[in-house]
Amino acid sequence: MNSAPNFLMSREYKLTCTPLKGSELAQMLRRLPSPIHRPQMVEIYNYRVEDDGYYFIDHLVDRRTSAIGFQVFLDAALSSADSVTISVP
Repeated sequence: MNSAPNFLMSREYKLTCTPLKGSELAQMLRRLPSPIHRPQMVEIYNYRVEDDGYYFIDHLVDRRTSAIGFQVFLDAALSSADSVTISVP
């Protein structure tokens, strides 16, 4: 067991791709799990749709829910291109 304190508060990712638009974007966003951890009402993850892709931030609250959310964005990115660049801003 690691007793060192975890100073990492969140992890940020930038998926560079052609983002979905219109009804395709709306459908994709409906597949996302709730970003709120209940009953504590803490934000699990957040995102932003940008002109050149998606920005995703995992607040390290619930790894499973964040992973599902990130996978939704990754699947969307790959649906519009054969390759996607994932970077840590």
